[in-house]
Amino acid sequence: MNDWQSWAAVVVFVGAYALIISEKIHRVAVALGGAGLMLAVRATDDRSAFFSERSGVDWNVVFLLMGMMMIVGVLKKTGVFEYLAIWSVKRARAKPFRVMAMLVVMTALASALLDNVTTVLLIAPVTLLVCERLALPAAPFLIAEVMAANIGGTATLVGDPPNIIIASRAGLSFNDFLVHLAPIVAVLLIALLLVCRVMFRETFRYDEDRAAEIMELEEREAIEDPRLLVQGLAVLALVVAGFVLNPVLHYAPSVVALLGAGLLIAVSSAETREVLDEVEWPTLAFFAGLFVMIGGLIETGVIGEISKALADTIGDNEPAGSMTMLGASAVLSGVVDNIPYVATMAPVTSDLVRNMGGGADHVMWWALALGADLGGNATAIGASANVVVLGIAERSRQPIFFWQFTKYGLVVTGVTVALALGYVWLRYFALG
Repeated sequence: MNDWQSWAAVVVFVGAYALIISEKIHRVAVALGGAGLMLAVRATDDRSAFFSERSGVDWNVVFLLMGMMMIVGVLKKTGVFEYLAIWSVKRARAKPFRVMAMLVVMTALASALLDNVTTVLLIAPVTLLVCERLALPAAPFLIAEVMAANIGGTATLVGDPPNIIIASRAGLSFNDFLVHLAPIVAVLLIALLLVCRVMFRETFRYDEDRAAEIMELEEREAIEDPRLLVQGLAVLALVVAGFVLNPVLHYAPSVVALLGAGLLIAVSSAETREVLDEVEWPTLAFFAGLFVMIGGLIETGVIGEISKALADTIGDNEPAGSMTMLGASAVLSGVVDNIPYVATMAPVTSDLVRNMGGGADHVMWWALALGADLGGNATAIGASANVVVLGIAERSRQPIFFWQFTKYGLVVTGVTVALALGYVWLRYFALG
């Protein structure tokens, strides 16, 4: 395309990003307005925006979210989240930091088996109820959990959407991710807990009276509809099995989630209209607009030029190249959603690995995965899970603002990326 369209795409994206940061206009309006401008200046077109796998709306993400939101909507009616909230608070003796640590570890482990978006959809309702019971602000807990989801999801092939893209391009297996990334993820999770202990220290106020009240509660009494709970958990188990068995069944996560949602509505007494009311439609609209804006940068060659410049910088120098790939990916994934970023960088990385004479499990792939997954924590729109949590918080009338998230995200990203750089250097070069 012509140079003016490339510059127009950059101006639209930067302007939209600035408005999202300023929060003077709602982020959904900005994303949809930016998408419209991308189409108006012909940075992209309807076919590319809605049907292109490379530069269009990622419908797999949108429909995965919609399906899981519907399942969560049915489960909410059973009282199971209230049950889990009381259970977790009692196990942590109502000590706020212990509660956060428990939820963070649960989130990270779940994200390794499910994708991180699904995990935060399931954990967030529990968190909101926990904070309500303890009279604590929900934002620190939700922020800590979404960061744990992004870190935990780094460990496995199915944990974070960018990993699925990398695995497909490089021919990597589930076990490859476990062997190469799970060790550093365990270290990063401990680091996250230590950082949260410092960042949110003013949040951890222990209220003896509230603690005593909660310790006397019987969590089983929170279950309002046992039959619906059994149906919901059975369908959720099938959906989780579908996610885990993706390499065997070859059903996309979005298809599994939609099938699960449809099955649950069909076999249960849940009203379809009530279930659809639980879907975070503004969040889905935001994703659609954001994907179209990023697609404009891809179609005009802007992201391609950035990728090429990065590749030229790396050359065939493995040690410096790996460090550069990890660091640059972390920075770029904090600005551009890490799914389209990795989709663009995967073929570039494949060429780099080939030039270096490397195999499928080459260090460059792990540098890309670590940078993209961990960099997603840097800003409020750096990863899909972040946007989902912001939507849930807003709907619960406890909004998390862009800079509120980002000021903590930058700290966590800085610490985790520094540790990841040390891990890559030690494992693949100093000791390798």
